[in-house]
Amino acid sequence: MLSKTSKTIALCSLANFINSADRVIMPIAIVPMTDKFKWDLHGQGWVLSSFAVGYMSSQVVGGSAAKKYGGKTILVVSVLLWSMSTFMVPFFAHSIYALILSRVILGLGEGLGLPTIFHIFAHAIPCEERSRAFGYLVACGSIGGTIAAVVCPHLTWPWMFYLFGFLGFIWAFIWLLLYKEARGSADEEFVEPPKVNNTNVRWMEFICHWPMWSIYIAHFSMNWSNYIIMQWLPTYMTRNLGANQSHIMFTAVPYIMNSLVGVAAGHFADALIAHKWTVLSVRRLMTSIGLLGPGLFILFFSAVNNLPLAVFFVSISLGLSACNSSGHLSNHAEVAPNHAGITFAISNTLATIPGITCGPLTAELVTQSHGRWFPVFIIAAGVNFVGAIIYLSQSAASQVL
Repeated sequence: MLSKTSKTIALCSLANFINSADRVIMPIAIVPMTDKFKWDLHGQGWVLSSFAVGYMSSQVVGGSAAKKYGGKTILVVSVLLWSMSTFMVPFFAHSIYALILSRVILGLGEGLGLPTIFHIFAHAIPCEERSRAFGYLVACGSIGGTIAAVVCPHLTWPWMFYLFGFLGFIWAFIWLLLYKEARGSADEEFVEPPKVNNTNVRWMEFICHWPMWSIYIAHFSMNWSNYIIMQWLPTYMTRNLGANQSHIMFTAVPYIMNSLVGVAAGHFADALIAHKWTVLSVRRLMTSIGLLGPGLFILFFSAVNNLPLAVFFVSISLGLSACNSSGHLSNHAEVAPNHAGITFAISNTLATIPGITCGPLTAELVTQSHGRWFPVFIIAAGVNFVGAIIYLSQSAASQVL
């Protein structure tokens, strides 16, 4: 029988699995959908990018709502919202405007999800188990995206949305049945009560402390290199390394590595805390590995012309990045236990900026440098190194908010 902590980690990780899977479907389905509905390139762009509008809009709302109404309620609302918008895509697809609206709703639902999970983990997961909790959470997200990318090409496009949308409905039923939320008079009870129960905090407080900014900057830095890999790896492998269609399946290897390292890093970090390492030293160690390692290996990746070696280096890079789940991503619950959902929402909103800017910036850099990709990777490595230095010098593990 699973303990309450293990049950919470498992259910939230499964929610993130579905979250990531639902996000991957449209980039795959849009090819046959375009053939059927004859959308032009601009229409396809609006369908794909409208998700980000909803996603960025609901982050802080999710963190605030979880604090006010409870993590159990907001997470089930989040999953039902994104699952319904996924399931209904085949019914909306005849109108591109209705489809864009459903994509915004998908973003709104998914934007509520992770801040709410961070809020739940801050309340329900003890410090000595928090690293592995975030390790499993991030790993399940990577696995969800990978499985969706493997399964969806074998389905007709409507069934891509029906299948993964229905998974969300099943999860919501199980969540309501199994998850028990301990609530006090005004908020959920903590498994480890914070030293200061500071519930009324001015919004300026969230951006006035260097320990908070060290987390925000580390998250931004991590996402900068990760988005470059996610968005451009197939293109780079095809145009620069001579990969053919059968080789593109190797783009799944870095995500598998990310999942495995994330879980191992979580258990390793918790073991260090159990062996009397301070929480701050563990968070700094794991963030250093998670930023400096990927920065170094992305440079190695850019320097080789051999496809297997390039896949090896980029897999190590994305794998080491998973150590951040035991570093700065776990740090929210220590510096702001009463407001972890909100601080993660702010962090994740800022960290979504690379997802918007990396695409056009990479295209411009490669164009201006006459097809050379080295400037793209040297900037990514530099951003990682700067993020690691700031986190090492400014982070904290004591309560700030």
